[in-house]
Amino acid sequence: MVDLPLTPLLDAVHTPTELRALQPDQLRQLADELRAETISAVGTTGGHLGSGLGVVELTVAIHYVFDTPRDRLVWDVGHQCYPHKILTGRRERIRTLRQGGGLSGFTKRSESEYDPFGAAHSSTSISAALGFAVANKLAGTPGKAIAVIGDGAMSAGMAYEAMNNAEQAGNRLVVILNDNDMSIAPPVGGLSAYLSRIVSSREFLGLRDLMRKFARRLPRPIHAAARKTDEFARGMTMGGTLFEELGFYYVGPIDGHNLDHLIPVLENVRDAEEGPILIHVVTKKGKGYAPAEAAADKYHGVQKFDVITGAQAKAPPGPPQYQNVFGAQLTKEAGRDPTICAITAAMPSGTGLDTFAAAHPDRFFDVGIAEQHAVTFAAGLAAQGMRPFCAIYSTFLQRAYDQVVHDVAIQNLPVRFAIDRAGLVGADGATHAGSFDVTYLATLPNFVVMAAADEAELVHMTHTCALHDSGPIAVRYPRGNGTGVALPETPERLEIGKGRLVREGKTVAILSLGTRLAEAIKAADQLEAKGLSTTIADLRFAKPLDEALIRRLLATHEVAVTIEENAIGGLGAHVLTLASDAGLIDGGLKLRTMRLPDIFQDQDSPQAQYAAAGLDADHIVATVLGALRHNSGGVAEARA
Repeated sequence: MVDLPLTPLLDAVHTPTELRALQPDQLRQLADELRAETISAVGTTGGHLGSGLGVVELTVAIHYVFDTPRDRLVWDVGHQCYPHKILTGRRERIRTLRQGGGLSGFTKRSESEYDPFGAAHSSTSISAALGFAVANKLAGTPGKAIAVIGDGAMSAGMAYEAMNNAEQAGNRLVVILNDNDMSIAPPVGGLSAYLSRIVSSREFLGLRDLMRKFARRLPRPIHAAARKTDEFARGMTMGGTLFEELGFYYVGPIDGHNLDHLIPVLENVRDAEEGPILIHVVTKKGKGYAPAEAAADKYHGVQKFDVITGAQAKAPPGPPQYQNVFGAQLTKEAGRDPTICAITAAMPSGTGLDTFAAAHPDRFFDVGIAEQHAVTFAAGLAAQGMRPFCAIYSTFLQRAYDQVVHDVAIQNLPVRFAIDRAGLVGADGATHAGSFDVTYLATLPNFVVMAAADEAELVHMTHTCALHDSGPIAVRYPRGNGTGVALPETPERLEIGKGRLVREGKTVAILSLGTRLAEAIKAADQLEAKGLSTTIADLRFAKPLDEALIRRLLATHEVAVTIEENAIGGLGAHVLTLASDAGLIDGGLKLRTMRLPDIFQDQDSPQAQYAAAGLDADHIVATVLGALRHNSGGVAEARA
């Protein structure tokens, strides 16, 4: 007998409404088609793959059982949300992921009613879901809130802060712990699934509630003993004692790829009067795609790839990445100085510290998704005489700002901050852009803030950080490859607060901070072609400013322009303050500041993002010419 081909289901499922019209025995086929579509889409666009493949069945089950979007589904971080997007009306656009004008790589409120809360930073889901649940409770409106959070995200204190306050939400809050990496679960299988189904059933919960009410009538010691006996018995058979102590009713662990296990438990939880409830689901990153399952990182983030072979498209050879330049230089510094330590928050390879970890494992600390702890831990190391480097992406360092202020800056402790992904970051979009670090660090007393113009400068600045002991110091640098300049064999210790002249002219001064220097040089060439003699200064330091150099340039040029890969309040604001305090603006100086616009920029290529932000050579030239035209009888008009 020949099996007839199955009729495709995914083509008929445009929203969860159509999904919920399917029969339970059709869900396995739908999950298989959803997994294939996810692989195909990410093969076309690149992006996060392994985490999404790990939650295909869970995504199907949640939307099948719960009444989304009335029931609010909050994905933690959001990099596992591609299957969710396909099932919620965005399949036709799924191959625009992470591209200009396309779908975000994370959940985004403006994109769909099925994305009730945007997320791209870890460990926010339980707090947000608690907000939805309590709001519904206060308003007396129906609807649950479901938070899906990974075991890695559970390393952040914010998750436990939320869980500690979750009891007030009652049965309106469901937390699904997606355990896909840390192996914190005991073995799962038929017995575990059976127990999970039993303890989440209405009959069991009703009996448990009845016995609990009865136990309250008993003398206090017996009541307390009965409660402990219940917790102990379920903890011994199922685990979850920690979550029970935080006020959750624990169910699990269950196999997150077995729909026959998932659906009954989710249905029981949906209908339960007990709450809040935590469901412990065990999944596998990259599930169902052999190349992803075999990869060490489970294909967490990938370039475009061949779906058949799994081979990822390789970028053409080019200059080294900034993160690797930093990691290599810091490893060398640690080789000569046994007090140097390196700390990161779950980003060892992303920050280039995997090289350091291999060479100096006893001085490398990956603290997990815990930026606040990372900063204060570094402060403690510094107070005890070590030389800690805290390597954190700019956007993630925002999570630890109070620790930077209170634990580092006020105490003037020499913590060294290596701020990766400074500036615009391309496909990850607004949530990962490093737009604000100059502003939020250069405003702090005692801080030194540097920005590397190229990879050679990063070598010098890393060396300078290693030797700086008089207070906190930071160096910022972008994502991606360097400019191709030769790396110095012997690093230079930079004089704090001193910039450098790259080119000297007479009419226009461009004051650059960071990697916009390459565009400043292009702009200077264009201005020279128009007869405008141009000076370029790489200021190197946003704090302290090279006041002598800046005063001289402002006093001797008709037009000065500052340019930086940072939002308002950074270098330009500090130069304007200096010029105002010195009375230089009163003399008719044309001073313009170029910075990131006061918006959150969506994903695109970095080149397109910087062009849209007005921070490329053409915009520098236009800014200079515009300033000169405002000077009646100025150079630009005279030479037009």
